[in-house]
Amino acid sequence: MDFSIALILAQDGITSGAVYALLAVGLVLVFAVTRVIFIPQGELVAYGALTIAALQAGQRPATAWLLCAGGVAVFLIDLWQRFGPRAAPAAPGMLLRSALANLAWPGAMAACVALLDAKGLPLAWQVALTLGIVAPLGPIVYRLAFEPVAHASVLLLLIVSVAAHFVLLGLGLVMFGAEGARSQPFSELRIQAGPLTLTGQGLAVIAASLLIMAALSLFFARTVPGKALRATAVNRLGARLMGIPVARSGRLAFLLAGLIGAFSGVLIGPVTTVYYDSGFLIGLKGFVGAIVGGLASYPIAAGGALLVGLIESYASFSASAYKEVLVFTLIVPVLAWRSFTSHNLLDEEEE
Repeated sequence: MDFSIALILAQDGITSGAVYALLAVGLVLVFAVTRVIFIPQGELVAYGALTIAALQAGQRPATAWLLCAGGVAVFLIDLWQRFGPRAAPAAPGMLLRSALANLAWPGAMAACVALLDAKGLPLAWQVALTLGIVAPLGPIVYRLAFEPVAHASVLLLLIVSVAAHFVLLGLGLVMFGAEGARSQPFSELRIQAGPLTLTGQGLAVIAASLLIMAALSLFFARTVPGKALRATAVNRLGARLMGIPVARSGRLAFLLAGLIGAFSGVLIGPVTTVYYDSGFLIGLKGFVGAIVGGLASYPIAAGGALLVGLIESYASFSASAYKEVLVFTLIVPVLAWRSFTSHNLLDEEEE
């Protein structure tokens, strides 16, 4: 491998790692706030890529109807909790907010899909419509699958997450079929820089990832909902005692994770052919990056995801048959290092 090939592989690894970094940040966010390892985020990646590909092909993506069905189910749950035999006191306007979020918004997205010629829309509007359809699926999954068992053990939440993954995987097969799709590139720009050929698509992926991370940083640092999410991540009980609605924080965390997953799908759609089950492997690579960060540190998780992208790129050149093995083997030394550096509770009791 000469220097020029190494540069080209590094470019591909950074481009892939930028997407994995977004997914890693989303996984860390969800786990910190809700203790859920959000395995179905990979399915939202596939939904995002396949939804925008369907819009660009002049089709009506079935994810819009899935959003409507999920919204109706969540609204019926809210009605039951408000007027059922064991109804608890509800905040004023709760049903109105639920109707707007779970009925009005999905209905608006379905109307846009049914009435608009999405194929003729500008790319920015196609991306916005895709995010509007796929991102709200995150809080819907949380309400239907995770919120009823929010106080359960991490193991039970992991089992529920695996179950939700298989449900969304099956729905993806029903909605999109077994054939893959690829969306249109953001840009046809090509810049020759020595041995490297910089493409507009690769630069757009990296720039969009950096902008999303910068926006998330400002959201957590400067906004009240962002500070509420940080407080919930640090201490759920303390946040509840301070008047922070922990359940609403969980929904917001899943909304952000859904937004990140859908946008990641939009980013990778032009780069590779995406199938209904492609998101699982992509999400696992983001999970490896999150593990490197200990499911706690956003910058370290993003750095770990970039490392995953680089390892995958170089392994595909030198040992393509084992590139997935090499990527996932990265977890082993990280877990071993954390095991040796963490304090054992029995040792602390003896001291």
